[in-house]
Amino acid sequence: MSDRPAHRWYARPVLFVADVHRAARFYVESLGFEKRWHSDDGAGTVCQVDRGECEIILCEDAARRDRGRLFVELTADGLAELRRELAARGVPARATWWGYDTVAVDDPDGNELFFPDPG
Repeated sequence: MSDRPAHRWYARPVLFVADVHRAARFYVESLGFEKRWHSDDGAGTVCQVDRGECEIILCEDAARRDRGRLFVELTADGLAELRRELAARGVPARATWWGYDTVAVDDPDGNELFFPDPG
């Protein structure tokens, strides 16, 4: 992080999951993320998945069963590509309203990813 400007805030959300391996597979295989790192050489309960500038930490924690919602902004072309990918991979997505038209995807633990329509 040392190459980031001092005035820029940098954040990575943490989503709590029941099984970090299952969750990572979903993000990689269903949503096109890449696994950046995984604690304890892949045997641990925390990992990070990335796609573009979207970085998410997945944390397996038996004491945490709360769900999160991540708001991800894409360009119109990016959203069109995501819709094609979701359809091709058979990933359920739903149209919802969150101040404007939004595509919502739930991960296996009920965490929500909201992709607003930039149009």
